[in-house]
Amino acid sequence: MKPATVLPRIACLASALLLAACASPDQPAPKKPAAPTLAQVMSDADAAARAGQYERAMTLLKGGGSSYPADKAPWLQMAQMKFDRGQYGDAIGHALEALERDPDDKVANSIVAVSGLRLSGKALADLSRQNNLNGSLRSEAQDLAKLLRASIGEDVLVPPAKRPPAAGKRAAGSGTPAAKGAAQGSAADPFSGLK
Repeated sequence: MKPATVLPRIACLASALLLAACASPDQPAPKKPAAPTLAQVMSDADAAARAGQYERAMTLLKGGGSSYPADKAPWLQMAQMKFDRGQYGDAIGHALEALERDPDDKVANSIVAVSGLRLSGKALADLSRQNNLNGSLRSEAQDLAKLLRASIGEDVLVPPAKRPPAAGKRAAGSGTPAAKGAAQGSAADPFSGLK
């Protein structure tokens, strides 16, 4: 054989051997670990929370929320954890995420409502303490108080603390709820101007 024809044949044979070596099924591809189920994620997060590992529990729940984007459970659990810790703004955000997945969820709606009321109550108390609750803000707060009273079916949103009547010194009309509320003054009840 001529050297000019041998060299191309060797190159073709070497290329064929390389391709055959690359295509050999002897080495299995590494398997990815199976993603944990949502139940497992929720269980692990609950165990972490009970062990006092709050950040680990939140990380697990966030991972569960991204792995199972259509499920409300991780978001609802995060909302409950934030609510329990008094982080009402974050609780509202997570509860709204749960409500995007299930608008009729009563727990998520409750977390949004109660967290919002607690934040509003704190802000109103702060404004009242600073004597800055006036003008349109005052009238808006009064309108909101009327709406809340109508929603819950109560005449008074924040019932006054009951004091035992003084023996023998009961004034005329002091047994009425209005007189009791007036006797306690606005210092004891920051919402007295909203009643």
